[in-house]
Amino acid sequence: MKTILIAEDNDSNYMLMTYILKRDYRLVRAENGIEAIDIVNKGGIDLVLMDIKMPIMDGLEATSKIKSLYPALPIVALTANAFDSDREQALQAGCNDFLAKPVSGESCMKMIAKYI
Repeated sequence: MKTILIAEDNDSNYMLMTYILKRDYRLVRAENGIEAIDIVNKGGIDLVLMDIKMPIMDGLEATSKIKSLYPALPIVALTANAFDSDREQALQAGCNDFLAKPVSGESCMKMIAKYI
């Protein structure tokens, strides 16, 4: 079973993602960017769903650091900020793709299927 890291500091958003994904994937959670980097460094992650606004280290900085070490690891930005500028910032940081919150189960599963 493939493993997805969900970098999300908001409990209700994490619970929604868990509900959508738990049958098909093994899930690991990080509550900030530093935790996300630490988990990726331990290995075994097939895809990262990265919230952009998190405490301690935001998702853009965490994505940039992860991509510098693991350029082939797919990272999909998850954010409530759905403006074109937010999408552009996420892609510039190294995200492979972008999902706007609230995320639908169908759009999330389709996005993940593109990468793993």
